[in-house]
Amino acid sequence: MSHSRLSLALDAPDALPAAGRIALFRPTAATDLSDLPTERLHAVQGFRPDWEALRARGIATDPAPEGPYAAAVVFLPRAKAEARAILALACEVVVPGGPIWVDGLKTDGIDSMLRDLRARLPVGEPIAKAHGKIFRLEAAHGALDDWKGHRTEVVPGFVTQPGVFSADGVDRGSALLAAALPETLPARMADIGAGWGWLAAQVLARKGVESLDLIEAEHAALDCARLNITDPRAHFVWADATVFKPEARYTAAVMNPPFHSSRAADPALGQAFIRAAASMLSLSGTLWMVSNRHLPYEEALRAAFHEVTEIVPPGGPDGAFRLIRAERPIVQSAARPPAPAVASPRRRLSRPRR
Repeated sequence: MSHSRLSLALDAPDALPAAGRIALFRPTAATDLSDLPTERLHAVQGFRPDWEALRARGIATDPAPEGPYAAAVVFLPRAKAEARAILALACEVVVPGGPIWVDGLKTDGIDSMLRDLRARLPVGEPIAKAHGKIFRLEAAHGALDDWKGHRTEVVPGFVTQPGVFSADGVDRGSALLAAALPETLPARMADIGAGWGWLAAQVLARKGVESLDLIEAEHAALDCARLNITDPRAHFVWADATVFKPEARYTAAVMNPPFHSSRAADPALGQAFIRAAASMLSLSGTLWMVSNRHLPYEEALRAAFHEVTEIVPPGGPDGAFRLIRAERPIVQSAARPPAPAVASPRRRLSRPRR
């Protein structure tokens, strides 16, 4: 656990300066921060469920840093480009010479990051514990400028940035779903888990759409979506889709839900998205959804909707993905999770968190 390594690191008398704010980059709801002075902490976290959990613990939390800081702790994310971008940012917002602690699991690339940083900056001796490491470096403005996280145009008219889902191009599942949507869609639409907005743009290109809410938990992805979509019918909602309640129910929605928690595949997350979608739709509403074919969503769909139909993509059946049209939500289905299914060994590699 990261708190065990952090506790050992903080035992050193000069581990942190005696005064000044401490930036925490990408702590999660589960991160143990009890060894740190709460009143000095500022968490930089744009994933809405973690943002809410950290604020509920009394920790000042925002999607972006507000430096300068006396020190920082970086909880290494798995995506290498995102991790590098965070470290470059930490070097800019921490005062020169201030300590930056980098903590992470081996499975999240802490060893390769340690090697990369040693080639560029003085790095302290790492502390290894619980399948991970923590080490210290000193902030040096400009030292990691080539690691900064720049927005990139990945398809014409659409930018992404490190750390967002499918940052290097259009997700194939979303592309299949877009190709299968009817030419005319209902008036009041939602894109649940909208990412950087490509699928939402395809919805807005259809006839009949009068409004579209892009519901997305990752603040950085929603920032990209705001740049990518300037249509006045689009509205951007930073929210945890699994608990979000719109002011008025939608007539239809599209969805390419995530299905992982941290690194582990977690079909329960996609099932929660299905129940949430049902709760957001009118009683005559329709959901168009794409998912990895082997994920166990059938029971959740049948519990949440009166009619569930698999759609064949225009190019024919796809071996990796399936497209679903679910119609007429069952009243109060969102408040009633389906009974646990018989244990199944079927798991897939998850899509990265949005």
